[in-house]
Amino acid sequence: MATDGTSPVVYPPLDTLKPVAEGIWVVDGGPLHVLMIEVPVRMTVVRLGSGGVWLHSPTPYNARLHREIERIGPIAHLVAPNIAHWSFVKDWQGQCPGARTWAAPGLRRRWQVRMSGVRLDEDLGPVAPAAWADDMEQRLLQGGLGLTEAVFLHRASRTLVLTDLVENFEADKLNPALRPLVRAGGAMEPDGMAPPHYRLAVNLNRSAARALARELVDWGPERVIFAHGKWFDRDGTAHLRRSLRWLLG
Repeated sequence: MATDGTSPVVYPPLDTLKPVAEGIWVVDGGPLHVLMIEVPVRMTVVRLGSGGVWLHSPTPYNARLHREIERIGPIAHLVAPNIAHWSFVKDWQGQCPGARTWAAPGLRRRWQVRMSGVRLDEDLGPVAPAAWADDMEQRLLQGGLGLTEAVFLHRASRTLVLTDLVENFEADKLNPALRPLVRAGGAMEPDGMAPPHYRLAVNLNRSAARALARELVDWGPERVIFAHGKWFDRDGTAHLRRSLRWLLG
């Protein structure tokens, strides 16, 4: 454990904007506890051409972070991109009443979501809505067992924005007892990929998922952001191709 009390798995500084390229930032947060395992989590922030700000996979609400984001523009869109990354949306909604919330298809049917009281205004589709079509490409990865993840390309910076399609945990940020499990699951840096349960669900619709994976590589991203682990800040296409080897082959 870090001497300042910060979990060693996270990427400090936390809860602050970190520039990626013109008009796009990441915010590192966490740790989250998944099956009693600590994992880092990451939000992507985009300033749209309209001037509004787009929050992808919001991390826990933080008032200081909110003020920092509002300095680049009003928060206009909250995006819950898959069935796992929605838990903190409600808190942001309460503080950003003018923002619309966009959700992966099927999310509103989950009982946990219905019980939470979170408001879901729109479902994400296979192409970008008018609200950000000038700024980003958008597609849906649809597997079996209810798995759906919206993926995005920020055109101006050639940055691909994913959620769980890639995970890339660094060994020195993990409990030594967990390292063999993460490595066996294929999610260890530098060759991290989606975890086994995710790959299983995607493979139930493998033909369509493979076609999408090829399209993402063909987009030629310069960098790839995702929610957990060390994201690809350079050589994005090469890293993405390696991470999607289980699907492209």
